[in-house]
Amino acid sequence: MSWGFLRDLLSGVNKYSTGIGRIWVAVVFMFRLLVYIVAAENIWKYEHDEFECNIKQPGCENVCFDHFFPISHIRLWALQLIMVSTPSLLVVFHVAYRENREKHHNQQLYRSPGKIDGGLLCTYLISLILKIAFEIVFLVLFYKLYNGFKVPRLMKCDIRPCPNTVDCFISKPTEKMIFLCFLVVTSCLCIVLNLSELTYLIFKYSIKCYLKRYIRKHQGSRSNCYISEISGRNRPAAAGRFHNSSLTLPLNIQGECEKFSVDLQEG
Repeated sequence: MSWGFLRDLLSGVNKYSTGIGRIWVAVVFMFRLLVYIVAAENIWKYEHDEFECNIKQPGCENVCFDHFFPISHIRLWALQLIMVSTPSLLVVFHVAYRENREKHHNQQLYRSPGKIDGGLLCTYLISLILKIAFEIVFLVLFYKLYNGFKVPRLMKCDIRPCPNTVDCFISKPTEKMIFLCFLVVTSCLCIVLNLSELTYLIFKYSIKCYLKRYIRKHQGSRSNCYISEISGRNRPAAAGRFHNSSLTLPLNIQGECEKFSVDLQEG
């Protein structure tokens, strides 16, 4: 099986990721994909042939193997790798859409097509949520299918066509147990990284939106003060009798205006 497409996908996403996202890509590529290709795939390569039961009843070993291993660990691990990497395609497609849109209009529509903002931010957040969901689903699936994260040395099987309860053994249980624990630990690490990145982006852009709103509001109050200051200078002296009328600005606006007037005089 060729994993080149997954490697290219992770390399492409790395260009648009945050610092935490790049750590996630490194963990997936080095501690999951490479470990799977180099070591884990060979350990489970002949798992069915090396599964033995202490009886030669035709069909008994096959039925017991299917009962204890409805899905191979290694195939489920491969499916997990593909599923947790696929949401990153959403980000790649969105960036490609931005670039094609700029080419179509023949002008720069974005500061940078790969910058995480606006619609691309929503797409990135959705991809993170999907990654977290897939990781959790597969961990639960592993736990339910194999009755916990363990590889037993001895399994007792009494399923037909076995004539009675037979003892079945799998090869290299300790080695497989180590890799299964490694799988669980790396999955949990990826969940933590995705949650950290999700929290970081939400917090960062929430602060950014709040500051923009605050600056806009502050600039609006200064503009009102400037208009009031100009109209006050052009007002005839006879208008002084309206000083205490209902046209008087609220105290907080008056304070801002007085401060702004001082700034104008000093400038």
